[in-house]
Amino acid sequence: MYWIKVVNESCKANQSGCNSRFFCYSIRVPDPSLLILIPAYNEECRIEPVLRDYAQFFGKNYSGKFQIVVVLNGCTDNTLGVVQKVAAEFPVIRADEFKQPIGKGGALIEGLKLASQGELIGYVDADGATPPASLLELVKQIGNADCVVGSRWLASSVLHQQQTTLRRFFSRGFHFIVEVLFLMRIKDTQCPCKLMRREAVEKIHSNLLIADLAFDVNLLVSLKRAGFRVHEVPIEWTDKGGSKVTSSLFRSSLTMFLSVVRIRLIYSPFYKFLRPLRPLEGWIYTKLRAPQPLSSSQVQSPKSKAD
Repeated sequence: MYWIKVVNESCKANQSGCNSRFFCYSIRVPDPSLLILIPAYNEECRIEPVLRDYAQFFGKNYSGKFQIVVVLNGCTDNTLGVVQKVAAEFPVIRADEFKQPIGKGGALIEGLKLASQGELIGYVDADGATPPASLLELVKQIGNADCVVGSRWLASSVLHQQQTTLRRFFSRGFHFIVEVLFLMRIKDTQCPCKLMRREAVEKIHSNLLIADLAFDVNLLVSLKRAGFRVHEVPIEWTDKGGSKVTSSLFRSSLTMFLSVVRIRLIYSPFYKFLRPLRPLEGWIYTKLRAPQPLSSSQVQSPKSKAD
């Protein structure tokens, strides 16, 4: 909840505070409208309690308008049915379904096309690793930034259950590569809990081309290069079992490495000379069973409020 203090001129001159009972008061201002995106791929066994927790928590603790959009990415189970069941109880929840697999990054790119529906746009994973209180904390931290990034690697972060040793090894190796390539000074680019202002999303949306798990790097690089302020804060986190990344860790890591190299090349003057190699690039993604990167012609920026 935001508060605005209104004072008269005599109050402004009083350094010790305002003593007027008529001209000094606070106005309660609702929180900014919030759009929460949750990408989902075959999450019928995990997503129901997550949706209930988020809907109930923000219903009790958030004064502004909010909605939760689950972006279904080629689900072959009953994730849609579960979402629809919870949505019947909580009208703030709805589903946006894509029949064909488009990748987690692809799902978020599609979800961010809805940016005009919220002043703030955040996203979290469907497994409940990030509690709703952590996303609300990002909202509180947005004042001096355009994007707030939750981080599992800051000293004051609270990790109830850490990732496995193997995943931490791959995570830190990936972070090292990203830092060498982009020098972003962000300790945890991959934490799936981020919050952005609508204006920032609308400005950089056409630059979001990575449909796999390296999407977060694509997002942060685009924000930084566009001059937006990115702030990293500690987060509460519980690693959840059944991760689809863990089950194909080497293949996912190789795909992400390929994608961050691609992002670096896109921002280099040499990328235009690599066009003859793009069929080879597509072949590699296919062999890795990874979602293909998008071209700028495939991505339409979300409409601004004025459109």
